Amino acid sequence: MPSEIHKNDIGTRFLITIKDDGNVVNISGDPGSSTHQINIKKPDDTVVNRSATLRDVGISGVMYYDTIAGDLDQAGTYKLQAKVVIPSGTYFTDVYTFKVHTNL
Repeated sequence: MPSEIHKNDIGTRFLITIKDDGNVVNISGDPGSSTHQINIKKPDDTVVNRSATLRDVGISGVMYYDTIAGDLDQAGTYKLQAKVVIPSGTYFTDVYTFKVHTNL
């Protein structure tokens, strides 16, 4: 049975790989001048911006975010996009769509 994301799930991990022209971007950088952000658009068009955590110190281009209470508080279709600002540039991922299901 495939995994589903449900309303009010906490701790759901979103892994995002930052690429530029198909190549993985080293997203490590000076913490004081870098932004690693996950933007989540809820079904009611509310957008929440969350800080992401670097995986492997960012060398792999991967960052992640674990949801907290209130992030997935509506059933329906969500959108997610990551943004990274580092000294070498600003990068946005594709916009990903996912569904949050109701509980019994």
